[in-house]
Parts: sequence; C-alpha cells; structure tokens
Amino acid sequence: MRVTTNGVSLYYEVRGRKGPALIMLHGNGEDHRIFDRAVAYLEQVFTVYLVDSRGHGESSPVREYHYQDMVDDLSEFIRKLKLERPAVCGFSDGAIVAIMYASQNPGSLSHLIACGANTRPETLGGFRMAIDRMGDIDRKDPKIRMMLTEPDITAEDLARIDVPTMVVAGSRDCVKRSDTEFIASSIPGAELVIMKRADHSSYIVHSTRIVDAIFKAMGVDTSDVRFVDEF
Repeated sequence: MRVTTNGVSLYYEVRGRKGPALIMLHGNGEDHRIFDRAVAYLEQVFTVYLVDSRGHGESSPVREYHYQDMVDDLSEFIRKLKLERPAVCGFSDGAIVAIMYASQNPGSLSHLIACGANTRPETLGGFRMAIDRMGDIDRKDPKIRMMLTEPDITAEDLARIDVPTMVVAGSRDCVKRSDTEFIASSIPGAELVIMKRADHSSYIVHSTRIVDAIFKAMGVDTSDVRFVDEF
C-alpha cells in the first residue's frame, strides 16, 4: 500500500489488523523487512504498520535526507490513515524520528519505544570512527551525510515527551551509553532497557528479541500469544 506525504510516496504494509495501532520505523539504509521475525508475534496483538522511510525500500527516492522531513512524513502518515494515538517503535534513525515526533506533537502517541537512538552525531562513537576511516566516498552518500550532521536533540526537546516511553540499546551498541542514559533520564518517567550481548542492531534486525520489550512497554498480556515456528 502507498500514501503520499509531503510530495513523497511512502510504501507501507499492514499486519494483524486487530488491536491498537503500532507503527514500526526502520533505520538508515534498511526497510520494513528488518522486522520480519518480530512482526509474526506483534501482529497477534496489534495492528502493525510497517513503513519504508522516504528514499528507502519501495518508497520514493529523494536527493537529500533530513530527520525533520521524516518526522513530517510520520505526522502526515498518522493523519492520513486517521490513526488515533498509535504507538511507535523506532530503531536507529527510526528511533530519532519517533523521539522528534513525540517531542513536537505532545499527546499524539500512546507509547514510544526508542531503540538505538542518538541525540547528536558525535555520540555515535564507534560507528562514526568507522565512517571517518572510510573517507570521502562514504561521506558523499546523502544517508551517511545526514547521520554525520544530524540530529540535534536537546534535554528540553526530550522533556516535552509526555507518553510512556521505553529507551532501548544494546550492551555493545555503537551509540555511547552516556547518550542512551541521557535520553532515558531526560524523558519524564522513561524506562531504560539494555539488551545483554547485543550490538546496535542484533536485537532488532531479523530478530524476535525486541518483542518482549514492546509487550512490556505496552503492558500486553502474552498468555494468548502463540509461538511461531516459521523461520
């Protein structure tokens, strides 16, 4: 399915079609398919909206990338699909977008789950060092350029978030632990979850590990969730 947001055609899929709305946002250079294993469980409880960000997957290509453009896309997506206070679970770039959206639109979400977010480019730690070693070729990639120049999320921005929030990161995440802790401590009432033996993406990409965290964040009774043995 497709919806036009701010002149861009966004591709999305809907799974489950029952229960509260849950929007899943992927990271830089990925698409909605990274959630393939998790959605097999999430769709038993939620109506899951899997969105390809602008310039990713099957959505329209763009020349430049900015987090605020993606925030505006999310706002239009929610408005055009008439979603009433959906929950949003974002990973990496998707988590940055979700945090910025929640800050700019108080009262519009039911829950926020932010996985692997960073507030400034310099807090990417090891990932930024790796990009620096790769040289100018990778810096010319507009997706990488965005990550090296954005975002700029402040404590004041985070303090405006007024929905139940879970902040998640891997124990070996490329995002500096101090930044993850800063995000969690700056959002009123936020819960911090560190995934053991996990790097930036291993608990998200083609993984079911994030499912329990989402269920916990949203107070889901898992007694009726069936095991899915299809992978």
